[in-house]
Amino acid sequence: MTGSIAELSKLALGWYRSGRGVAIATVVQTWGSAPRPVGSQLIIDADGAMEGSVSGGCVESAVITEAMDAIDDGLPRLLTFGVSDDDAFAVGLACGGEIRILIEPVGAVMPVEMLEGVVVAGKDGRPVAYVTDLETGGAHLVGPPAYQDRFRLDQSGIEPDGRTFVVVHNPPLRLVVVGAVHIAQPLVSLARSCGYTPVLIDPRKAFGSAERFPGEHIIDDWPDEAMRALKLDARTAVVTLTHDPKLDDPAIVAALSTDVFYLGSLGSKRTHAKRIERLRGLGFSDAELNRIHAPVGLDLGGRHPAEIAVSIMAEVTQTLRKTDG
Repeated sequence: MTGSIAELSKLALGWYRSGRGVAIATVVQTWGSAPRPVGSQLIIDADGAMEGSVSGGCVESAVITEAMDAIDDGLPRLLTFGVSDDDAFAVGLACGGEIRILIEPVGAVMPVEMLEGVVVAGKDGRPVAYVTDLETGGAHLVGPPAYQDRFRLDQSGIEPDGRTFVVVHNPPLRLVVVGAVHIAQPLVSLARSCGYTPVLIDPRKAFGSAERFPGEHIIDDWPDEAMRALKLDARTAVVTLTHDPKLDDPAIVAALSTDVFYLGSLGSKRTHAKRIERLRGLGFSDAELNRIHAPVGLDLGGRHPAEIAVSIMAEVTQTLRKTDG
């Protein structure tokens, strides 16, 4: 089954362009421990074919029936389902609750140009939000700095006015790891489990080998060249692990010239002090150098590679998800 919201948007547009009637169902509100978060989507065609999920299975049949009717009459639906304790237990919850789901027929309610805009933004790696008025059905697309907290937190939802519904479409998260060392092995696995696409950079082919990192995206170029090619952005975290200034420093310099949300470097406080002096000599200000998290990771007291990897991902997560105040 197609998974991400970006993939579903692309698929819905493809179905529509091929002449199939299409509706998009989106979770608007739900209980706190829901199997599918707010913003989750299900696409349905006029014959009942579907991709995605809005509840893990307990209300999909009813949503599909309503979506087929919506495609037929061109009208939106805002549905509320009460999920019983038995149904909730079947999808992994301790108790029941309510789910609100918005159904929008593409072309009739959801403008095709809006769906096209979402797909194009995804291809370009740009964050965009689909904003609709639950009372009037009016919709538009907007990017940062609007809804800045929602973009940072990947948090779709209804605004305090009770009628403006914002669906966040963010580019994928990436973790760029410079140095295919032993810590990198558990780190890339953890990163993927946390929803990141990991990329390994190491010009030393003995380190960055497919045998040591099976199935991983490994780049054997010099770090600064590789990072320029990757076009680092605000959805990217960078971690340098080599301990070698000839590799780490060019990577740090390249990352500091971008808006990556996290930059961490392995090494002791003494090692980092020497690193700071080298970078300051290249003209970086204290404000720029303060972006570097070093020694990398939260201080969890870990010593083994997997424990250090956990501390790094914990700090990356904390940096990404932190809110002002």
